[in-house]
Amino acid sequence: MHHGTGTGTGQWATVPTVVALLTAAAGYLLLARRARLGNPVRGWNPWRTAAFTAGLALLAVALLPPVGDLARTDFRGHTVQHLLLGMYAPLALVLGAPVTLLLRTLPAPRARRVTALLHSRPAWLLTRPAVALLLSAGSLPLLYFTPLHNLAMARPAGHVLLGAHFLLSGCLFAHVIAGPDPAPGRPSVRTRLVVLGCAIALHAIVAQLMYGGFWVDIHAPVPEVQGGAEIMYYGGDLAELLLAGALVATWRPERPSRPATRQYTSYRPAGT
Repeated sequence: MHHGTGTGTGQWATVPTVVALLTAAAGYLLLARRARLGNPVRGWNPWRTAAFTAGLALLAVALLPPVGDLARTDFRGHTVQHLLLGMYAPLALVLGAPVTLLLRTLPAPRARRVTALLHSRPAWLLTRPAVALLLSAGSLPLLYFTPLHNLAMARPAGHVLLGAHFLLSGCLFAHVIAGPDPAPGRPSVRTRLVVLGCAIALHAIVAQLMYGGFWVDIHAPVPEVQGGAEIMYYGGDLAELLLAGALVATWRPERPSRPATRQYTSYRPAGT
């Protein structure tokens, strides 16, 4: 039994999707130009711009035909869309450092408000590695080993919400692991590597159980489920390898704090 609602559901959403992606690209390019003109010496790294636009291009591949339509009728297409929305596009978007770009181009009072929001208690809790892991990779067993996936795919709104979850949780996880944007209380590299290793293991376990048909609750033919499991296994490994590479590339060693030097005063006997 195929899941989804057919290709007709996605055709009406093509134009809004294209408009939204082009608007995001134009907004980023406008801010990047403003950052370069506002501080010509500092400028704006063109690799950041390339990464963000590549992320938008990956979103277009995931949301527009043929992948966008195939994701509604074939579980293998759903898995391809899942990887693009939840792993590949988020990494590229996060490496574009959109928050840093926004802070550099906003007026000082607004930038201070954004900075205060980034350092708020909710933001601190949301960017904890365990929370990011739970929302991204941790949601896979709940999605594929319960009726949740079938319920979500049975309605267009459920499919949209599922895609939004993949994208937002993927961006959060990529930001926590290797994001160049400012983050409150960023964990150590060792902690982030451990969390990334947990995500890799969880992805592999879910894909293997799915391929073997253990505990899976997916309304799709067995060949589709097994094909989707293979895509998840190998495509997830590649995405997580890229994320590890981004962590290494963005890592900066912490400067050791200098020990306080003792202040010595010369002693002279009174009267000398």
